[in-house]
Amino acid sequence: MRLSRIALGLAAAGVLAGCSAAPEGPLAQDYADVLTTAPSPVPAYAAASVVETDCGANANGHRNVDNFIATPGQPGAAHHEHEYVGNVSTNAMSTDASLAAAETTCPDGNLSTYYWPVLRLSGGHGHDLGAPPVPPSSVAISYQGSPAGPVVGMPRFLRMSTGAPRAFTERTPSQAKWTCSGLEDRVQTKYPVCPGGARVVRIFDFPGCWDGRNTDSANHKSHLAFADAAGVCPARTFAIPRLRVEVSYDVPQGAKFAIDSFPEQRQNPGTDHSDFANVMTDDQMAALVAQLNGGRR
Repeated sequence: MRLSRIALGLAAAGVLAGCSAAPEGPLAQDYADVLTTAPSPVPAYAAASVVETDCGANANGHRNVDNFIATPGQPGAAHHEHEYVGNVSTNAMSTDASLAAAETTCPDGNLSTYYWPVLRLSGGHGHDLGAPPVPPSSVAISYQGSPAGPVVGMPRFLRMSTGAPRAFTERTPSQAKWTCSGLEDRVQTKYPVCPGGARVVRIFDFPGCWDGRNTDSANHKSHLAFADAAGVCPARTFAIPRLRVEVSYDVPQGAKFAIDSFPEQRQNPGTDHSDFANVMTDDQMAALVAQLNGGRR
């Protein structure tokens, strides 16, 4: 049933392998040798406290063409396949109540859901949307404190999105971060060509500032903000635990790869994005805040 729904969702978007409407992409210029990217300055958040959690790497194959944050109640409406860790029930029909009643791959009963587009290998004539997803070799989830002061807890059921999934057609700045294992200070918006033995790494940094009122907004971003280079939040916002998700893959040396995207985005690397819903209990969130504000690393 899940596979047939995925096929229907992709068929509706005209992107099944072999379909004449399949978009061309990715392009040769969508790739860049990571060693040509200059190292980035050390960010202020590097000095902040960090708490990591291990929710696995989707060994149970939880994937679908849904997005309950952007298109709730509409199966297949994402038009590209997402991969999940955390809450095992997440799909188009998810609600606060259903998420709170589910099981999870995260430790200590953390029912939060974390997801992003799948990555697939590409053939010689464009992206092979019929190829199976490349399974992540690891997924690293961490929460960072603020370098500028204490953080407050996220409200339960807070929704977040990061990245610009329509950056290619809308010509908006990309928030994508691609790199290679062992070279994480060299971050670029293009697919990385990694040296032998290094893994391809996607980095998703979520906003670390909240308006103090809303758990969502029309664009799923306006109720949140990013801190400045010193880690200071904008006026009338509050520092919250800053979520970072790093997804790593063992891609064969020299192989081309690309993410699933909206069809018109042509698998452009700059459209990479991720979503999150906080389903921690108030007690779990309070414990996380205490660890971060206590300087735990």
